[in-house]
Amino acid sequence: MTRVDGRVERGNRTRRLVLRRTVDIASVEGLEALTVGRLAAELELSKSGVFALFGSKEELQLATVREAARIYTERVLRPAAEAPPGVGRVWRLCELFLEYSRSRVFPGGCFFYGATAEFDARTGPVHDAVVRAQRDWSAHVERTVEEARTAGELRPDTEGAQLAFELVALLETANALSVLHDEETAYRRARVAIAQRLRAAAVDGVPLPPFP
Repeated sequence: MTRVDGRVERGNRTRRLVLRRTVDIASVEGLEALTVGRLAAELELSKSGVFALFGSKEELQLATVREAARIYTERVLRPAAEAPPGVGRVWRLCELFLEYSRSRVFPGGCFFYGATAEFDARTGPVHDAVVRAQRDWSAHVERTVEEARTAGELRPDTEGAQLAFELVALLETANALSVLHDEETAYRRARVAIAQRLRAAAVDGVPLPPFP
């Protein structure tokens, strides 16, 4: 049986602890708010210990983006994939995003909405990581739409990229307005708009989810 080095395991636990805090801070204050000194003080760790885990502020930011992507996959992408391909999966994906934002998995709402606003006009590895995350999300929504079209549940003339763009726009607007105003009306409006758009694109006779 392979023995796990105790120091490695302690390091992994500390890394998970630090990243759980960094994603929360960054979702509210931005990735630039992350500092080794702050994290060490808040988590009662040594500055040298935290620095040894990441090596630089940039790597700390990159690790935070990766951790946020992991959490997002667990809370939104993976559960949606359990639904069979079709309009139902598209709707489920949208519902999961709205719940992820509404329940404040990250206290600042959608982590990537904030990170995009913070780094959209910058350059460098963190900007590139945020760009990849945004492109991956948009591509995932588009693939989900195309799967529904291939399954015969969306009209053949449905333009997947356009429909995906509209759905993402509605989801992100609901997230932004809810965080800004600290209320949930935007989620209801987004659900209604998404349902109307999917109804309009669906093939006649296809059983549809219980839209609002």
